[in-house]
Amino acid sequence: ISLFPYIGFLIYLTRLKKLPGLTKFGFFFLLAFVGATIPAGIYAKVNYGTSLSNVDWLHGSAESLLTLTNLFIVLGLRQAVLAEEEKLKRRKAAQGSDAGGDA
Repeated sequence: ISLFPYIGFLIYLTRLKKLPGLTKFGFFFLLAFVGATIPAGIYAKVNYGTSLSNVDWLHGSAESLLTLTNLFIVLGLRQAVLAEEEKLKRRKAAQGSDAGGDA
C-alpha cells in the first residue's frame, strides 16, 4: 500500500528542476532495495524457515542496496550545496570587484 504514495512522490520529484539528478536517482534506486528485499524475504522463509532479518548474509546484501540509496541521495545533495556555495562565492567576488573598481 505504501508503494503508491511513494510513486506519487517520485512523480513529484521528476517535476523538480533544481533537485540534483543523483539525488533523484537515489530516490528511484530505493525501488531496487524494495524489489530485492521482497524476494530475499521469501527466499529466507522458504530455505531457512525464518525471516530475512535472521539470515545475516541475505539481510546484509539487501541492506547494502539501502546504503547505496542513501549515498546517492546525500552525494547528490552535497553536490548541489557545493555548486550553490561556488555561485555565492563568484557573486561576492564579482560584487567586490565592481565596488573596488569605482573607488
